[in-house]
Amino acid sequence: MSSKISRRDFIRTSVITGAALGLGFTGGSMIRAGNRFDSIVKGGMIYNGEGGRPFPGDVGIKDGKISAIATSLGDSADTIIDAEGASVSPGFIDIHTHTDDNLFSAPLGDSRIYQGVTTDIGGNCGGSPFPGKKWENLDSFYNDLSAQQNGINFGCFVGQGQLREFVVGENDVRATAEQMKKMMSILEAQMEQGAMGISCGLEYTPGSYATNEEIAELCKVVAKYNGLFAIHMRNEDDRVEESVAEAVEIARNAGVRLQISHLKAQNAANWHKAPALLKQIESARAGGLDIAFDRYPYIAFSTGMSTFIPLSERQGSKDEIIARLKDNTISGKIGDYAMSRIKRLGGPQNVVVTSCKAEENKRFIGLNVEECCKLTGKEPWPFIRDLLIEERVSVSIIGFAMTEENVKMFLSHPLGMPASDGSVYSPEGPLGQSMPHPRSYGTFPRFIGKYCREESLMSIAEAVKKCTLMPAERLGLKDRGLLIPGYHADIVVFDENKIIDTATFAQPHQFAAGINQVIVNGVLTIAGGKPTGKMGGGVIRRG
Repeated sequence: MSSKISRRDFIRTSVITGAALGLGFTGGSMIRAGNRFDSIVKGGMIYNGEGGRPFPGDVGIKDGKISAIATSLGDSADTIIDAEGASVSPGFIDIHTHTDDNLFSAPLGDSRIYQGVTTDIGGNCGGSPFPGKKWENLDSFYNDLSAQQNGINFGCFVGQGQLREFVVGENDVRATAEQMKKMMSILEAQMEQGAMGISCGLEYTPGSYATNEEIAELCKVVAKYNGLFAIHMRNEDDRVEESVAEAVEIARNAGVRLQISHLKAQNAANWHKAPALLKQIESARAGGLDIAFDRYPYIAFSTGMSTFIPLSERQGSKDEIIARLKDNTISGKIGDYAMSRIKRLGGPQNVVVTSCKAEENKRFIGLNVEECCKLTGKEPWPFIRDLLIEERVSVSIIGFAMTEENVKMFLSHPLGMPASDGSVYSPEGPLGQSMPHPRSYGTFPRFIGKYCREESLMSIAEAVKKCTLMPAERLGLKDRGLLIPGYHADIVVFDENKIIDTATFAQPHQFAAGINQVIVNGVLTIAGGKPTGKMGGGVIRRG
Protein backbone atom coordinates (compact mmCIF):
# COMPACT_ATOMS: atom_id res chain seq x y z
CA MET A 1 0.00 0.00 0.00
CA SER A 2 2.70 2.47 0.97
CA SER A 3 4.35 2.12 -2.43
CA LYS A 4 1.19 3.42 -4.15
CA ILE A 5 -0.04 6.07 -1.71
CA SER A 6 2.03 8.88 -0.25
CA ARG A 7 2.91 8.50 3.41
CA ARG A 8 1.02 11.72 4.19
CA ASP A 9 -2.20 10.63 2.45
CA PHE A 10 -1.98 7.19 4.07
CA ILE A 11 -1.74 8.80 7.48
CA ARG A 12 -4.73 11.04 6.76
CA THR A 13 -7.05 8.15 5.98
CA SER A 14 -5.89 5.35 8.29
CA VAL A 15 -4.72 4.38 11.70
CA ILE A 16 -1.07 3.78 10.90
CA THR A 17 1.57 1.62 12.53
CA GLY A 18 5.21 1.11 11.74
CA ALA A 19 4.37 -2.34 10.46
CA ALA A 20 1.85 -0.92 8.00
CA LEU A 21 4.48 1.44 6.58
CA GLY A 22 7.19 -1.19 6.51
CA LEU A 23 9.32 0.79 8.94
CA GLY A 24 10.41 -2.13 11.06
CA PHE A 25 8.46 -0.94 14.10
CA THR A 26 8.22 -3.79 16.59
CA GLY A 27 4.99 -2.66 18.22
CA GLY A 28 3.12 -5.80 17.19
CA SER A 29 -0.11 -5.98 15.24
CA MET A 30 -2.21 -3.09 13.91
CA ILE A 31 -2.89 -0.61 16.70
CA ARG A 32 -6.51 0.46 16.80
CA ALA A 33 -8.21 3.30 18.58
CA GLY A 34 -9.29 1.05 21.46
CA ASN A 35 -5.73 0.20 22.46
CA ARG A 36 -4.17 2.09 25.37
CA PHE A 37 -1.34 4.55 24.87
CA ASP A 38 0.98 6.20 27.32
CA SER A 39 -0.21 9.53 25.95
CA ILE A 40 -2.18 10.98 23.07
CA VAL A 41 -1.56 14.38 21.47
CA LYS A 42 -5.14 15.12 20.61
CA GLY A 43 -6.93 17.32 18.13
CA GLY A 44 -4.09 19.23 16.50
CA MET A 45 -3.18 20.05 12.92
CA ILE A 46 -0.32 17.69 12.15
CA TYR A 47 2.74 18.80 10.19
CA ASN A 48 4.52 15.47 9.86
CA GLY A 49 7.81 17.01 8.67
CA GLU A 50 7.69 16.10 4.99
CA GLY A 51 6.57 19.54 3.84
CA GLY A 52 3.03 18.60 2.79
CA ARG A 53 -0.21 20.20 3.90
CA PRO A 54 -1.14 19.67 7.55
CA PHE A 55 -4.02 17.39 8.46
CA PRO A 56 -6.16 17.04 11.59
CA GLY A 57 -5.53 14.10 13.82
CA ASP A 58 -4.22 12.47 16.99
CA VAL A 59 -0.75 11.14 17.73
CA GLY A 60 -0.49 8.13 20.01
CA ILE A 61 2.69 7.58 22.02
CA LYS A 62 3.85 4.32 23.58
CA ASP A 63 7.22 3.50 25.16
CA GLY A 64 8.79 6.75 24.02
CA LYS A 65 7.90 6.31 20.37
CA ILE A 66 5.11 7.31 18.05
CA SER A 67 2.77 4.34 18.02
CA ALA A 68 -0.12 5.49 15.84
CA ILE A 69 -1.54 8.49 13.98
CA ALA A 70 -5.22 8.73 13.05
CA THR A 71 -8.13 11.07 12.70
CA SER A 72 -9.14 9.97 16.19
CA LEU A 73 -7.49 7.65 18.69
CA GLY A 74 -10.12 8.06 21.38
CA ASP A 75 -9.14 8.82 24.97
CA SER A 76 -7.51 5.57 25.97
CA ALA A 77 -4.25 6.91 27.38
CA ASP A 78 -2.64 7.69 30.70
CA THR A 79 -2.19 11.30 29.56
CA ILE A 80 -4.21 13.35 27.10
CA ILE A 81 -2.32 16.32 25.67
CA ASP A 82 -4.80 18.83 24.31
CA ALA A 83 -3.61 20.25 20.98
CA GLU A 84 -7.00 21.60 19.87
CA GLY A 85 -6.49 24.69 17.68
CA ALA A 86 -2.71 24.21 17.69
CA SER A 87 -0.12 22.78 15.31
CA VAL A 88 1.77 19.57 15.98
CA SER A 89 5.19 18.91 14.46
CA PRO A 90 8.34 16.90 15.04
CA GLY A 91 10.69 18.45 17.57
CA PHE A 92 13.05 20.98 16.00
CA ILE A 93 16.60 19.77 15.34
CA ASP A 94 19.41 22.31 15.63
CA ILE A 95 22.23 21.03 13.43
CA HIS A 96 24.73 23.67 14.52
CA THR A 97 25.16 24.53 18.21
CA HIS A 98 27.85 25.05 20.82
CA THR A 99 25.81 23.58 23.68
CA ASP A 100 28.45 20.97 24.62
CA ASP A 101 29.12 21.10 28.38
CA ASN A 102 26.57 23.87 29.05
CA LEU A 103 24.05 21.10 29.64
CA PHE A 104 25.80 20.37 32.93
CA SER A 105 24.84 23.88 34.10
CA ALA A 106 21.31 23.87 32.64
CA PRO A 107 20.21 20.24 32.20
CA LEU A 108 16.68 21.16 31.14
CA GLY A 109 18.22 22.85 28.11
CA ASP A 110 16.18 25.94 28.93
CA SER A 111 16.91 28.23 25.98
CA ARG A 112 16.52 25.33 23.59
CA ILE A 113 13.48 23.40 24.77
CA TYR A 114 11.40 26.54 25.34
CA GLN A 115 11.72 27.28 21.61
CA GLY A 116 10.73 23.76 20.57
CA VAL A 117 14.23 22.35 20.05
CA THR A 118 14.34 18.71 21.14
CA THR A 119 17.77 17.85 19.67
CA ASP A 120 20.98 19.89 19.78
CA ILE A 121 24.07 18.97 17.78
CA GLY A 122 27.28 20.33 19.32
CA GLY A 123 31.00 20.08 18.67
CA ASN A 124 30.88 22.64 15.88
CA CYS A 125 33.37 25.15 14.43
CA GLY A 126 36.29 22.88 15.22
CA GLY A 127 35.68 22.74 18.96
CA SER A 128 34.32 19.76 20.90
CA PRO A 129 34.55 18.61 24.53
CA PHE A 130 36.82 15.74 23.48
CA PRO A 131 39.49 14.50 23.00
CA GLY A 132 41.11 16.24 25.96
CA LYS A 133 42.22 15.97 29.55
CA LYS A 134 38.72 15.99 31.03
CA TRP A 135 37.00 13.80 28.45
CA GLU A 136 39.21 11.42 26.53
CA ASN A 137 36.56 10.53 23.97
CA LEU A 138 32.91 10.79 23.03
CA ASP A 139 32.01 7.83 25.26
CA SER A 140 33.45 9.42 28.40
CA PHE A 141 31.67 12.72 27.69
CA TYR A 142 28.37 10.95 26.97
CA ASN A 143 28.74 8.83 30.10
CA ASP A 144 28.99 11.94 32.29
CA LEU A 145 26.15 13.63 30.43
CA SER A 146 23.95 10.55 30.79
CA ALA A 147 24.57 10.43 34.53
CA GLN A 148 22.11 13.33 34.90
CA GLN A 149 18.61 13.87 33.58
CA ASN A 150 18.52 16.07 30.49
CA GLY A 151 15.63 17.87 28.87
CA ILE A 152 16.87 17.60 25.28
CA ASN A 153 18.71 15.13 23.08
CA PHE A 154 22.35 15.82 22.32
CA GLY A 155 24.62 14.63 19.53
CA CYS A 156 28.14 15.80 18.75
CA PHE A 157 30.75 16.31 16.05
CA VAL A 158 34.45 15.84 16.65
CA GLY A 159 36.14 19.23 16.50
CA GLN A 160 39.12 19.20 14.14
CA GLY A 161 40.71 22.08 16.07
CA GLN A 162 40.32 20.22 19.36
CA LEU A 163 41.72 17.05 17.80
CA ARG A 164 44.73 18.92 16.39
CA GLU A 165 45.41 20.67 19.69
CA PHE A 166 45.28 17.32 21.51
CA VAL A 167 47.77 15.66 19.14
CA VAL A 168 49.85 18.40 17.49
CA GLY A 169 49.55 21.31 19.94
CA GLU A 170 48.68 24.99 19.69
CA ASN A 171 51.39 26.18 17.29
CA ASP A 172 51.47 26.76 13.55
CA VAL A 173 53.39 23.63 12.58
CA ARG A 174 52.86 20.82 10.13
CA ALA A 175 51.57 17.55 11.49
CA THR A 176 54.12 14.77 11.22
CA ALA A 177 53.24 11.43 9.64
CA GLU A 178 53.01 9.90 13.10
CA GLN A 179 50.75 12.69 14.33
CA MET A 180 48.51 12.29 11.29
CA LYS A 181 48.24 8.59 11.99
CA LYS A 182 47.30 9.29 15.60
CA MET A 183 44.67 11.90 14.69
CA MET A 184 43.09 9.55 12.17
CA SER A 185 43.05 6.73 14.70
CA ILE A 186 41.42 8.89 17.37
CA LEU A 187 38.87 10.20 14.88
CA GLU A 188 38.00 6.69 13.74
CA ALA A 189 37.39 5.69 17.34
CA GLN A 190 35.02 8.65 17.80
CA MET A 191 33.13 7.71 14.65
CA GLU A 192 32.82 4.16 15.95
CA GLN A 193 31.38 5.61 19.16
CA GLY A 194 28.72 7.48 17.20
CA ALA A 195 30.05 10.97 16.43
CA MET A 196 28.15 12.86 13.74
CA GLY A 197 31.28 13.62 11.76
CA ILE A 198 34.01 16.24 11.94
CA SER A 199 33.74 20.01 12.19
CA CYS A 200 36.27 22.67 11.24
CA GLY A 201 36.58 26.26 12.38
CA LEU A 202 39.23 27.57 10.01
CA GLU A 203 38.90 31.09 11.36
CA TYR A 204 40.17 29.80 14.71
CA THR A 205 43.41 28.39 16.04
CA PRO A 206 44.84 25.80 16.07
CA GLY A 207 42.54 24.19 13.49
CA SER A 208 43.40 26.92 11.00
CA TYR A 209 47.04 25.77 10.96
CA ALA A 210 46.13 22.50 9.23
CA THR A 211 46.73 22.21 5.52
CA ASN A 212 43.84 21.31 3.27
CA GLU A 213 45.52 17.97 2.65
CA GLU A 214 45.54 17.26 6.38
CA ILE A 215 41.87 18.10 6.70
CA ALA A 216 40.99 15.97 3.66
CA GLU A 217 42.77 12.96 5.15
CA LEU A 218 40.70 13.31 8.31
CA CYS A 219 37.54 13.72 6.26
CA LYS A 220 38.29 10.45 4.48
CA VAL A 221 37.88 8.72 7.84
CA VAL A 222 34.50 10.40 8.28
CA ALA A 223 33.47 9.46 4.74
CA LYS A 224 33.94 5.76 5.58
CA TYR A 225 31.08 6.13 8.04
CA ASN A 226 29.00 8.37 5.76
CA GLY A 227 29.42 11.09 8.36
CA LEU A 228 29.23 14.82 7.80
CA PHE A 229 31.96 17.42 7.32
CA ALA A 230 30.70 20.70 8.83
CA ILE A 231 32.89 23.69 8.11
CA HIS A 232 33.09 27.19 9.51
CA MET A 233 34.97 28.47 6.52
CA ARG A 234 38.35 30.19 6.59
CA ASN A 235 36.84 33.51 5.62
CA GLU A 236 33.27 34.81 5.55
CA ASP A 237 33.80 38.30 4.21
CA ASP A 238 36.34 39.57 1.65
CA ARG A 239 37.45 36.06 0.57
CA VAL A 240 34.20 34.22 1.13
CA GLU A 241 33.90 32.99 -2.47
CA GLU A 242 37.40 31.54 -2.33
CA SER A 243 36.51 29.92 0.99
CA VAL A 244 33.45 28.20 -0.45
CA ALA A 245 35.63 26.88 -3.27
CA GLU A 246 38.17 25.66 -0.70
CA ALA A 247 35.51 23.82 1.31
CA VAL A 248 34.14 22.18 -1.83
CA GLU A 249 37.64 21.10 -2.92
CA ILE A 250 38.41 19.52 0.47
CA ALA A 251 35.11 17.64 0.45
CA ARG A 252 35.56 16.40 -3.10
CA ASN A 253 39.09 15.23 -2.43
CA ALA A 254 37.88 13.33 0.63
CA GLY A 255 34.63 12.03 -0.85
CA VAL A 256 32.76 13.33 2.19
CA ARG A 257 29.36 14.98 2.58
CA LEU A 258 29.65 18.72 3.18
CA GLN A 259 27.66 21.07 5.43
CA ILE A 260 28.65 24.73 5.21
CA SER A 261 28.06 26.30 8.61
CA HIS A 262 26.21 29.62 9.07
CA LEU A 263 26.61 30.72 5.45
CA LYS A 264 27.06 34.48 5.20
CA ALA A 265 28.50 37.34 3.17
CA GLN A 266 29.78 39.53 5.96
CA ASN A 267 30.38 43.30 5.87
CA ALA A 268 28.66 45.75 3.54
CA ALA A 269 31.37 45.46 0.88
CA ASN A 270 30.47 41.78 0.43
CA TRP A 271 26.68 41.72 0.67
CA HIS A 272 26.36 41.58 -3.11
CA LYS A 273 28.18 38.22 -3.16
CA ALA A 274 25.28 36.20 -1.71
CA PRO A 275 23.79 35.07 -5.06
CA ALA A 276 27.25 34.02 -6.28
CA LEU A 277 27.76 31.90 -3.15
CA LEU A 278 24.50 30.08 -3.79
CA LYS A 279 25.50 29.48 -7.40
CA GLN A 280 28.79 27.96 -6.21
CA ILE A 281 26.91 25.62 -3.90
CA GLU A 282 24.35 24.71 -6.58
CA SER A 283 27.15 24.01 -9.04
CA ALA A 284 28.91 21.73 -6.57
CA ARG A 285 25.65 19.90 -5.95
CA ALA A 286 25.04 19.51 -9.67
CA GLY A 287 28.57 18.14 -9.97
CA GLY A 288 27.76 15.30 -7.59
CA LEU A 289 28.82 16.67 -4.21
CA ASP A 290 26.40 16.07 -1.35
CA ILE A 291 26.31 19.63 -0.02
CA ALA A 292 23.93 21.81 2.00
CA PHE A 293 24.21 24.70 4.43
CA ASP A 294 22.66 26.27 7.52
CA ARG A 295 22.04 29.83 8.59
CA TYR A 296 20.71 31.67 11.65
CA PRO A 297 17.86 34.20 11.13
CA TYR A 298 19.71 37.28 12.41
CA ILE A 299 21.91 39.99 10.88
CA ALA A 300 24.58 39.85 13.62
CA PHE A 301 27.25 37.22 14.25
CA SER A 302 28.80 36.14 17.53
CA THR A 303 32.42 35.14 18.08
CA GLY A 304 35.47 35.82 20.22
CA MET A 305 37.22 39.17 20.42
CA SER A 306 40.42 37.19 19.87
CA THR A 307 39.54 37.10 16.15
CA PHE A 308 40.82 40.68 16.06
CA ILE A 309 44.28 39.14 16.51
CA PRO A 310 45.79 37.78 13.27
CA LEU A 311 46.24 34.01 13.11
CA SER A 312 50.02 34.35 13.05
CA GLU A 313 49.96 36.06 16.46
CA ARG A 314 47.23 33.85 17.93
CA GLN A 315 49.25 30.65 18.13
CA GLY A 316 50.60 29.12 21.30
CA SER A 317 49.37 29.37 24.86
CA LYS A 318 47.32 32.22 26.28
CA ASP A 319 50.39 33.43 28.14
CA GLU A 320 52.29 33.64 24.86
CA ILE A 321 49.45 35.56 23.19
CA ILE A 322 49.23 37.95 26.14
CA ALA A 323 52.98 38.52 25.97
CA ARG A 324 52.59 39.63 22.34
CA LEU A 325 49.74 41.96 23.29
CA LYS A 326 52.00 43.53 25.91
CA ASP A 327 54.91 43.95 23.49
CA ASN A 328 54.62 47.49 22.08
CA THR A 329 56.02 46.64 18.65
CA ILE A 330 53.97 43.46 18.11
CA SER A 331 50.89 45.00 19.69
CA GLY A 332 51.03 47.90 17.26
CA LYS A 333 50.93 45.51 14.31
CA ILE A 334 48.08 43.55 15.88
CA GLY A 335 46.24 46.82 16.43
CA ASP A 336 46.55 47.75 12.76
CA TYR A 337 44.97 44.42 11.85
CA ALA A 338 42.24 44.79 14.47
CA MET A 339 41.28 48.27 13.36
CA SER A 340 41.16 47.19 9.72
CA ARG A 341 38.70 44.47 10.76
CA ILE A 342 36.60 46.93 12.73
CA LYS A 343 36.59 49.40 9.84
CA ARG A 344 35.29 46.70 7.49
CA LEU A 345 32.59 45.91 10.05
CA GLY A 346 31.43 49.50 9.83
CA GLY A 347 33.06 50.91 12.95
CA PRO A 348 33.39 50.23 16.70
CA GLN A 349 29.68 50.93 17.25
CA ASN A 350 28.93 47.64 15.45
CA VAL A 351 30.92 45.50 17.90
CA VAL A 352 29.20 44.67 21.22
CA VAL A 353 30.92 43.05 24.23
CA THR A 354 28.82 40.12 25.50
CA SER A 355 30.90 38.33 28.11
CA CYS A 356 33.66 39.11 30.60
CA LYS A 357 34.66 37.18 33.72
CA ALA A 358 36.55 39.79 35.72
CA GLU A 359 34.18 41.68 38.01
CA GLU A 360 35.60 45.07 37.06
CA ASN A 361 34.97 44.35 33.37
CA LYS A 362 31.37 43.20 33.64
CA ARG A 363 30.31 46.83 33.25
CA PHE A 364 31.22 46.50 29.56
CA ILE A 365 28.76 43.68 28.89
CA GLY A 366 26.05 44.90 26.54
CA LEU A 367 27.97 47.98 25.44
CA ASN A 368 29.50 48.47 22.02
CA VAL A 369 33.18 49.28 21.71
CA GLU A 370 32.47 52.94 20.99
CA GLU A 371 30.48 53.19 24.25
CA CYS A 372 33.22 51.33 26.14
CA CYS A 373 35.78 53.82 24.86
CA LYS A 374 33.71 56.75 26.08
CA LEU A 375 33.41 55.05 29.47
CA THR A 376 37.15 54.44 29.81
CA GLY A 377 38.58 57.36 27.89
CA LYS A 378 40.56 54.98 25.68
CA GLU A 379 40.78 54.63 21.91
CA PRO A 380 39.34 51.41 20.39
CA TRP A 381 42.56 49.41 20.03
CA PRO A 382 44.00 50.19 23.49
CA PHE A 383 40.62 49.30 24.99
CA ILE A 384 40.43 46.00 23.09
CA ARG A 385 44.07 45.16 23.85
CA ASP A 386 43.70 45.83 27.59
CA LEU A 387 40.44 43.90 27.79
CA LEU A 388 41.96 40.88 26.04
CA ILE A 389 44.91 40.94 28.45
CA GLU A 390 42.73 41.30 31.54
CA GLU A 391 40.34 38.56 30.40
CA ARG A 392 43.15 36.23 29.28
CA VAL A 393 42.02 36.46 25.64
CA SER A 394 38.51 35.12 26.38
CA VAL A 395 35.98 37.83 25.51
CA SER A 396 32.80 37.24 23.51
CA ILE A 397 31.42 39.78 21.07
CA ILE A 398 28.49 40.32 18.71
CA GLY A 399 29.08 42.04 15.38
CA PHE A 400 26.37 43.62 13.23
CA ALA A 401 27.58 42.92 9.71
CA MET A 402 24.84 41.37 7.58
CA THR A 403 21.67 42.28 5.72
CA GLU A 404 18.07 41.05 5.99
CA GLU A 405 17.88 40.50 2.24
CA ASN A 406 20.66 37.93 2.40
CA VAL A 407 19.22 36.27 5.51
CA LYS A 408 15.99 35.66 3.59
CA MET A 409 17.86 34.54 0.48
CA PHE A 410 19.82 31.88 2.40
CA LEU A 411 16.93 30.63 4.55
CA SER A 412 14.59 30.25 1.58
CA HIS A 413 17.05 28.32 -0.58
CA PRO A 414 16.19 24.62 -1.03
CA LEU A 415 19.58 23.58 0.37
CA GLY A 416 19.42 25.92 3.38
CA MET A 417 18.08 25.20 6.86
CA PRO A 418 17.89 27.23 10.07
CA ALA A 419 20.41 26.64 12.85
CA SER A 420 21.22 28.78 15.85
CA ASP A 421 25.02 28.65 16.15
CA GLY A 422 24.04 29.18 19.79
CA SER A 423 23.97 27.17 22.99
CA VAL A 424 21.99 26.16 26.03
CA TYR A 425 21.50 29.10 28.36
CA SER A 426 19.24 29.76 31.30
CA PRO A 427 18.15 33.01 32.96
CA GLU A 428 18.97 31.28 36.26
CA GLY A 429 22.41 30.36 37.53
CA PRO A 430 25.85 31.12 36.10
CA LEU A 431 24.74 30.99 32.45
CA GLY A 432 22.35 33.84 33.13
CA GLN A 433 25.24 36.18 33.93
CA SER A 434 26.39 36.43 30.33
CA MET A 435 24.72 38.29 27.48
CA PRO A 436 24.44 35.74 24.67
CA HIS A 437 23.27 36.32 21.13
CA PRO A 438 19.44 36.07 21.16
CA ARG A 439 19.66 33.25 18.61
CA SER A 440 20.25 30.83 21.50
CA TYR A 441 16.69 31.53 22.69
CA GLY A 442 14.81 32.47 19.54
CA THR A 443 16.12 30.95 16.30
CA PHE A 444 13.30 28.56 15.41
CA PRO A 445 10.28 30.62 16.57
CA ARG A 446 11.81 33.62 14.78
CA PHE A 447 12.25 31.62 11.58
CA ILE A 448 8.66 30.36 11.64
CA GLY A 449 6.97 33.41 13.15
CA LYS A 450 8.79 36.36 11.60
CA TYR A 451 10.05 35.05 8.30
CA CYS A 452 7.37 32.52 7.37
CA ARG A 453 4.13 33.71 8.99
CA GLU A 454 4.69 37.47 8.95
CA GLU A 455 6.87 37.86 5.85
CA SER A 456 5.60 34.87 3.82
CA LEU A 457 9.06 33.60 3.01
CA MET A 458 7.61 30.09 2.66
CA SER A 459 4.72 28.01 3.95
CA ILE A 460 4.69 26.85 7.58
CA ALA A 461 4.81 23.28 6.26
CA GLU A 462 8.03 23.96 4.34
CA ALA A 463 9.46 25.79 7.36
CA VAL A 464 8.74 22.80 9.60
CA LYS A 465 10.49 20.52 7.12
CA LYS A 466 13.58 22.73 7.25
CA CYS A 467 13.53 22.53 11.06
CA THR A 468 13.02 18.77 11.26
CA LEU A 469 13.42 16.35 8.37
CA MET A 470 16.19 18.27 6.58
CA PRO A 471 18.65 18.36 9.51
CA ALA A 472 17.72 14.79 10.47
CA GLU A 473 18.60 13.57 6.98
CA ARG A 474 21.85 15.56 6.92
CA LEU A 475 22.87 13.99 10.23
CA GLY A 476 21.78 10.49 9.31
CA LEU A 477 19.21 10.30 12.13
CA LYS A 478 16.98 7.51 10.87
CA ASP A 479 14.31 7.71 13.57
CA ARG A 480 13.83 11.43 14.19
CA GLY A 481 12.60 14.40 12.19
CA LEU A 482 9.22 12.97 11.16
CA LEU A 483 5.92 12.18 12.83
CA ILE A 484 5.41 8.59 11.71
CA PRO A 485 5.01 5.40 13.73
CA GLY A 486 8.23 3.86 14.94
CA TYR A 487 10.03 7.18 15.26
CA HIS A 488 11.02 8.67 18.60
CA ALA A 489 8.25 10.82 20.04
CA ASP A 490 9.99 14.18 19.87
CA ILE A 491 7.03 16.52 19.38
CA VAL A 492 6.28 20.23 19.54
CA VAL A 493 2.78 21.65 19.92
CA PHE A 494 2.74 25.32 18.94
CA ASP A 495 0.35 28.11 18.05
CA GLU A 496 1.34 29.09 14.53
CA ASN A 497 -0.44 32.42 14.94
CA LYS A 498 1.58 33.33 18.04
CA ILE A 499 4.94 31.58 17.72
CA ILE A 500 7.69 34.21 17.78
CA ASP A 501 11.00 35.01 19.42
CA THR A 502 11.06 37.51 22.30
CA ALA A 503 14.80 37.51 23.04
CA THR A 504 16.58 40.68 21.94
CA PHE A 505 20.20 41.79 21.77
CA ALA A 506 19.57 44.04 24.78
CA GLN A 507 17.59 41.40 26.72
CA PRO A 508 18.52 37.96 25.39
CA HIS A 509 17.40 35.79 28.33
CA GLN A 510 13.75 35.65 27.27
CA PHE A 511 11.86 32.56 26.20
CA ALA A 512 9.94 32.38 22.94
CA ALA A 513 6.17 32.74 22.73
CA GLY A 514 3.68 30.33 21.21
CA ILE A 515 5.29 27.05 22.27
CA ASN A 516 2.56 25.15 24.15
CA GLN A 517 3.93 21.67 24.77
CA VAL A 518 7.21 19.91 24.12
CA ILE A 519 7.62 16.14 24.27
CA VAL A 520 11.06 14.51 24.21
CA ASN A 521 11.27 10.75 23.71
CA GLY A 522 7.66 10.49 24.83
CA VAL A 523 8.15 12.54 28.01
CA LEU A 524 5.98 15.65 28.35
CA THR A 525 8.62 18.18 29.42
CA ILE A 526 6.93 21.52 28.70
CA ALA A 527 3.17 21.82 29.26
CA GLY A 528 1.25 25.06 28.98
CA GLY A 529 4.58 26.78 28.40
CA LYS A 530 5.91 25.60 31.78
CA PRO A 531 8.29 22.77 32.79
CA THR A 532 6.64 19.63 34.16
CA GLY A 533 9.69 18.54 36.13
CA LYS A 534 10.10 15.49 33.91
CA MET A 535 12.93 15.16 31.41
CA GLY A 536 13.37 12.56 28.67
CA GLY A 537 16.42 13.71 26.72
CA GLY A 538 19.35 11.50 25.93
CA VAL A 539 22.57 11.28 23.97
CA ILE A 540 22.38 10.52 20.25
CA ARG A 541 24.84 8.43 18.32
CA ARG A 542 25.07 8.29 14.56
CA GLY A 543 24.38 5.04 12.81
